[in-house]
Amino acid sequence: MSARHEEIRENLEAVQQRILAAATAAGRGVDEITLIAVSKFFPIEDAQSLYELGIRDFGENRDDEGASKSVLLPTDARWHFQGQIQSRKISSIMGWADSIHSLDSLEHAAKCERALIEWGENREFFIQINLEPQRRDRGGIALDELPQFLQSTEKFSQVRPVGVMAVLPIAADPRHSFETIATAASRCGLSKLSLGMSGDFEEAIASGATHIRVGSSILGSRPTPA
Repeated sequence: MSARHEEIRENLEAVQQRILAAATAAGRGVDEITLIAVSKFFPIEDAQSLYELGIRDFGENRDDEGASKSVLLPTDARWHFQGQIQSRKISSIMGWADSIHSLDSLEHAAKCERALIEWGENREFFIQINLEPQRRDRGGIALDELPQFLQSTEKFSQVRPVGVMAVLPIAADPRHSFETIATAASRCGLSKLSLGMSGDFEEAIASGATHIRVGSSILGSRPTPA
């Protein structure tokens, strides 16, 4: 067993203990929470170690990384695309990602629909919420646009969102922000919440998160992308 594998095992166990504590405090079961190990920019060997340690859900932000890594793990691994969608990459993303956490426009929804009809498969979609709509570099839709956006997706047969995803602004109060998002999603009939990362997943769990996306707390400081 390599030193790196042991490091990942220790980090993963610590995160799992934090999840258990947060879930218990919220009166929830750990089986209600999907831990997505964010393996972006890390080598495939780290993902393989996580798989050996029981992890089945992996998050990637770039299509090329997800496409190359997904074929190197057993087929029961589940891959989550959580990066900003690029139109030219949609067909490829639909080929390897089981869940897309960053649906952010009807144009992209229509292209995902066409790609999925071509693939003949279904995918799980989360609508990305942008809590900083004044920033053009942030993907996602404003929270008050969620009901209208969701209604507009009803014309699609393959792209039927099941939840929302958000990345909090640095200065945001996590608990308040997560609860605001959870309330808006519930009012729209969306049951899944992809909320919380290494620094705030306990607050996300307390607010009802069903999916948490954890990278650095498990794998350490992210390497510089190639």
